[in-house]
Amino acid sequence: MAKGYAEGPAAEEAERRREELASGDAVAEPTTRVAIEGCTPDDPERHFLGWDGDVDPDVLFASGAAWGIRRVRRSV
Repeated sequence: MAKGYAEGPAAEEAERRREELASGDAVAEPTTRVAIEGCTPDDPERHFLGWDGDVDPDVLFASGAAWGIRRVRRSV
């Protein structure tokens, strides 16, 4: 009987990764950046506001332009 944690896409990805490492193939890690997400008066659901460094979350919050702000790592 299979174990639940050893099935599905996560297990398949882990097995693929083990095979790549064993074969010595160079594996490129996905490029990520820190994104700023938050809510705005036009869209009260949390959404992408911009990349960290391109937008200042403190200024957005202080001005009332956005709230519920958080930093998340996203693939580029």
